[in-house]
Amino acid sequence: MSDKSHIEWTDATWNPVTGCTQVGPGCDNCYALRFAERFRGVSGHPYEQGFDLKLWRERLALPLKWKQPRRIFVNSMSDLFHKDIPDEFIHEVFETMVKADWHIFQVLTKRSSRMASLGQELPWMPHIWAGVSIELDRMVSRADHLRQVPAHVRFISAEPLLGALPSLNLEGIHWLITGGESGPNHRYCDPDWVRDLRDRCSKENIAFFHKQWGGRTSKSGGRLLDDKIWSDIPSTPQLLAPSLLEVV
Repeated sequence: MSDKSHIEWTDATWNPVTGCTQVGPGCDNCYALRFAERFRGVSGHPYEQGFDLKLWRERLALPLKWKQPRRIFVNSMSDLFHKDIPDEFIHEVFETMVKADWHIFQVLTKRSSRMASLGQELPWMPHIWAGVSIELDRMVSRADHLRQVPAHVRFISAEPLLGALPSLNLEGIHWLITGGESGPNHRYCDPDWVRDLRDRCSKENIAFFHKQWGGRTSKSGGRLLDDKIWSDIPSTPQLLAPSLLEVV
């Protein structure tokens, strides 16, 4: 957790929860798991418990102390909609985000069905963005769940992109991020998979951000796609209105 981040599409990370469990092939080489497990058993370290799920109530108010506006990735080291996180705690996280309305909060999950269900009773203010991770075409139903969330900005992180996404419906989506996998066992990301998504975003007026090609490290392959760095980010959320709030 840091008030600065090396993740290209955000400014800071906030982890009121740490630890998670794997739910699909996108988790096979999870950077957060790899990092946290290095410190399992180290007394006094924030990851003394490794990647076991842990709620950190003492971190709930942290964004309120950051006076400089920034984009904040919520739970870069966990998943806010993990089945073992109580509803009440998720509501507390949202209470902080509502209060800290000078920031933009980027809530990204692979547990899209729980986000869709619980999300109906959560306060999705314009500065709280909802996102899902989609790594393979068989995961595109997560976008259908996302469309059920009454957020002003909905985004998809296609990272690590492990295959083409021909079935992905981009209706009601405002931002799409692509990225190759990084780490010692990284898998190949075909540029044509990324080009297809870029071109579809261009046609549908969706902000497109290519984060990385990946490799041994996240920076190994650089960011260039067809000799250009693609870094589009949605407009100020207060200027947007939800375009697709009906249940699908």
